Amino acid sequence: MNGLALYEPPSASASWRIALPHTAAAVPVARALVRTALAEVEHRADSDTAELLTAELVANAVEHTAGDGPIELVVELLPHGCQVEVHDPDPAPPGHLTRPVVEAPDPWQEGGRGLLLIRALSSSCGHRPTSSGKAVWFRLPVVPARRRPA
Repeated sequence: MNGLALYEPPSASASWRIALPHTAAAVPVARALVRTALAEVEHRADSDTAELLTAELVANAVEHTAGDGPIELVVELLPHGCQVEVHDPDPAPPGHLTRPVVEAPDPWQEGGRGLLLIRALSSSCGHRPTSSGKAVWFRLPVVPARRRPA
């Protein structure tokens, strides 16, 4: 490299897109990507919540869609918050993501709470058709900076 190299920190707006395997191994990879993305730009969305909800979306895509083709994770960081999407090949809408749940999850079952968590912890969520299936998404707002003790 010739000349002076200048470091420019990442802006508050950035996006990542990655293909993940259609296996359970995709879940920790997706969590790590979201954690790294939020840390890289020093974003003020809640990283723990973003990781949890991303894990739920990816796990649902792996568990509830057929095929062995990859699923895709899209992370978009914006000044007002972040949006995470998971693309999968199944065009069917995801359960009760945008509809009220009539029955509470069975307390004796291991699963059945993922979409409930996404609805409860995100500022908004939904799904949309894509040319190859669907995208399921959630948004988280920026968390205000905590006041520092004097």
